[in-house]
Amino acid sequence: MIRFLINQDIVEIDEARADLTLLQFIREHRSQTGTKEGCAAGDCGACTVVLAEPAANKNGALHYRTVNSCITLLSAVHGKQLLFVEHLSDKSAKGEKGQLHPVQQVLVDHHGSQCGFCTPGFIMSMFALYHNGAQPDSDEHRAPNRDDVLNALSGNLCRCTGYRPIIDAALSACQQPPDDKFSKAAAQTLAMLTSLKSTALGTGNILMPTCRETLRNAIETHPTAQLVAGSTDLSLQFTQQLKNVETLISVSNVDSLLHCTKTDHSLLIGAAMPINDVVSPLLNHFPQAAELITRFASLPIRNQATIGGNVANASPIGDLPPLLLALGAVIHIDNGENERTVPISAFFTGYRQTTLQHGEWISAIELPLPNHIQHLAAYKISKRFEDDISAVCAVFNVTLDNDIIVALEAGFGGVAATPMQCEALSNTLKGRRFSSSECLSLGKQILETAFAPIDDVRASANYRKTVLSNLWHRFWLENQTNNEIATRVVQHA
Repeated sequence: MIRFLINQDIVEIDEARADLTLLQFIREHRSQTGTKEGCAAGDCGACTVVLAEPAANKNGALHYRTVNSCITLLSAVHGKQLLFVEHLSDKSAKGEKGQLHPVQQVLVDHHGSQCGFCTPGFIMSMFALYHNGAQPDSDEHRAPNRDDVLNALSGNLCRCTGYRPIIDAALSACQQPPDDKFSKAAAQTLAMLTSLKSTALGTGNILMPTCRETLRNAIETHPTAQLVAGSTDLSLQFTQQLKNVETLISVSNVDSLLHCTKTDHSLLIGAAMPINDVVSPLLNHFPQAAELITRFASLPIRNQATIGGNVANASPIGDLPPLLLALGAVIHIDNGENERTVPISAFFTGYRQTTLQHGEWISAIELPLPNHIQHLAAYKISKRFEDDISAVCAVFNVTLDNDIIVALEAGFGGVAATPMQCEALSNTLKGRRFSSSECLSLGKQILETAFAPIDDVRASANYRKTVLSNLWHRFWLENQTNNEIATRVVQHA
């Protein structure tokens, strides 16, 4: 059984299609049509809804998470509160239609809607920001600035307004701490969610185990069933390719996959943790990865996609594998009885193929903690700044001792059938002086010929080769301690 709240109403579902999306459920099963279908791929944001759940770091508070309902499966709402645009106005006030929610009213006041198709999605993204504020993990309210608003609205596209009035409306609405019917009912909502979460999980064809042993049993009982976490990639098979699936096993409730712990030597990240939940610990230890992590699709995608899923998909253009390759990550693999580890350099075996065997799953990703002589940079090249797939991704991690390269690890995406390293780069430059013009020129030469990328709609092969070479040049320049040397080398390059 799947149990959740729709607004303040308890909903129990005994049977449902395993591939039923939240958008289909809202529009076809609940007959609520404010939530729109635009792309059916998680790109446009017209279908944005909000899931509320107890905040991890704040007692007695709720965290509001925007998701793309077109690619979110029904299993994702178990134990949570589902809110869509019809719930926001206060029907008890101002007559039959009720009083608009503050984020709805401010969008009217700023003339932020024209054709209106994208408006419900924008409203829900603004609603989540209204409640979470600029610091969702803090008890102290801080009014969001323009960058916070851009991040909150990063998953919503509009073809009419040019965004300025929408951004202005969001800034205006979120200046004060939340004061609406949802904040007033927070204690009641938390109590209801606590009781819902403790119930048995799953329907006949949607299995939701809560521990590694029950996950193993589910796989043994349903050997052909696919594992699913965030569903941001898998759901495209249902919405774009119109495939059907009878049974799915969700790992989103397996407790051992939902924790991030720090040891003396490493950061251990549970594989089922949504990307946005691990941004803080990742950037705390690896702040240089901010460009890559904060440009990982959009906020609603990061709220749902998981680090384990991004690795297990083995996509050649996934954003995280190049970073993990450069950091020397170790993949922890489990089958419910035995656990093993595999260095990520040996994990990818072919196009969307890995060393995972039947009955195994990724339980965690382990990242060695950095030392003070490491120099890290992550670069993502795409046609759009956000909510886009990489044409080329490059991450360089160089350890220097008095300007001598002691170690060099790098990870690349978009240049081969799998995420790749470049042994020639590491072997050739190790022991050389990083600031030398020789290091610059050798690195560029190696990367220009190291891979055989393809031509596709995102970039040509020659473009990708040139970009890789230039990214090494950029990394070399950004990490020079002697600017005079760098300037002289560039002038003669």
